Amino acid sequence: MTTDTEEKIVVLVNGIPASGKSTLTRALAEQFGFPVLTLDSLKEPFMASFAPVDRLRNRQLGCAAYQAIWQVVAQAPTRCIYVIDAWFGFQPKAVLQQGLQQAGVTRVLELWLAITPDDAVARYQARLTDRMPGHPGAEYLPELHKLAETAQPMALGPVLQLNARNPDQAAACAWLQRQLRLPISAQPALSASG
Repeated sequence: MTTDTEEKIVVLVNGIPASGKSTLTRALAEQFGFPVLTLDSLKEPFMASFAPVDRLRNRQLGCAAYQAIWQVVAQAPTRCIYVIDAWFGFQPKAVLQQGLQQAGVTRVLELWLAITPDDAVARYQARLTDRMPGHPGAEYLPELHKLAETAQPMALGPVLQLNARNPDQAAACAWLQRQLRLPISAQPALSASG
């Protein structure tokens, strides 16, 4: 989907690992028809090719995937709006700002999934067996708990904070529709439970 503006807009779906970014991203893409870029979808094919992947290689591949995201956005038409699913805090904010600038992004909207440390640990632990080898395992849980205590949105534009325990997808879609000034006909009809 595109808008009638010449702005280059990205929608950041941001939150620490296990905060529910992928679920929200899928809902937004389905409702609005936006193309999606996710850090994991770019990184994981390389993880499979270079297996086994340790923590250092995982981070290197994550940084490379992050750069690839901005190269894709840079090549997109000005009116194309990408939804980008990533934990943007894994690198300094200046790296994000540089990527946005290089991609020609003029406007950033952010959906922040706030999660408690205990919820983040429980969710991450529950999906350990479902994650591709090469992602951090159970040894990451104490680090994740500390991360959840301090993580914040990037706040490079308007931010909508959602409770990761039960994110209101309808509110997220309505907020995005208002921010993008999309016609009412483009406004989705989701239930509050998503």
